[in-house]
Amino acid sequence: MARKVIWSYEATDDLDALAEYIARDSSFYAAAFIQQILDASRPLNEFAERGRIVPELDEPAIRELLIRDYRLIYSVEQFRVVILAFVHGARDLKALWEKENRG
Repeated sequence: MARKVIWSYEATDDLDALAEYIARDSSFYAAAFIQQILDASRPLNEFAERGRIVPELDEPAIRELLIRDYRLIYSVEQFRVVILAFVHGARDLKALWEKENRG
C-alpha cells in the first residue's frame, strides 16, 4: 500500500540547518547531500518498514534509515509516513526527543 511521505516542520528545520552548515564550505556538496536525503526518503511511500526500529525509543512504528553519519527518523502510520527528524548519529536522541518534544 502506498503511503504519503510528509516532512514535519522539525525535520524540515533539521534539513535546512544541515544545508546551511554544509553550504558554508560548499553549496554544491550541500545540495548534493540534501538531494541524497530526499532520494532516500521517497521509497518510504512503498517500503516504510524497511528502516530499523529506533533502539532508543523501542516503538515499532518509529523507524530510521541511516544516511552517512545521520539518522532519518520517521513514523509509519496507516496512510502516511511522517519524517520526524534528521539528526547526526552522535547526538543523544533521547535527550533531543525530550528537549524538543518530538514524536
